[in-house]
Amino acid sequence: MLEQLADASRPVLDFPYIRRTRRNHGLEHATITVLTPKGYRLSGRSDDSGFVLLGEVPVDAVEKASAEALRRMKAGEHQLAVHPNCGTNLVTTGFLATAVAFLGMAGSNRKDAMNRFPFVSTAMMGVILFGPLLGMNLQKHFTTEGNPGDLEIVGITQREVNVPLSGKMVVTRVNTRAG
Repeated sequence: MLEQLADASRPVLDFPYIRRTRRNHGLEHATITVLTPKGYRLSGRSDDSGFVLLGEVPVDAVEKASAEALRRMKAGEHQLAVHPNCGTNLVTTGFLATAVAFLGMAGSNRKDAMNRFPFVSTAMMGVILFGPLLGMNLQKHFTTEGNPGDLEIVGITQREVNVPLSGKMVVTRVNTRAG
């Protein structure tokens, strides 16, 4: 069903700004996938001109990993675009859990709410189990693009920023463009 909805949404998904953002999001995930086994803990954010990685990782490791990720995606490893720790999964699961709680408790008084609580809790556990699966499929069809097309990496920069209450954070920017 999601695939059919994505096909119907193709004119919007293929709008150049959105397509570039989805491709960069996929490359961000693939880069994190390549870096994770090396012990790096990262998060990221993508836009139409590249992506940012947050976390301590040497810039040369990002250069190698992003080049490898792009090469592998161009060679057909499109599944690298989908990542289990993506915000899409978190937002999907959170939204569904909130909707189940809201709908399950809607219109109830205190006594009804206590009677409904076991059923609503059980439904929320189901959402927590299946929400990430839905999120992975939303990534695959909507928020990422596994085929990088003519995407190329044009530059990588790194800097440290001060974050209130937590100290310094390393921010690595990977700039891309469509060839």
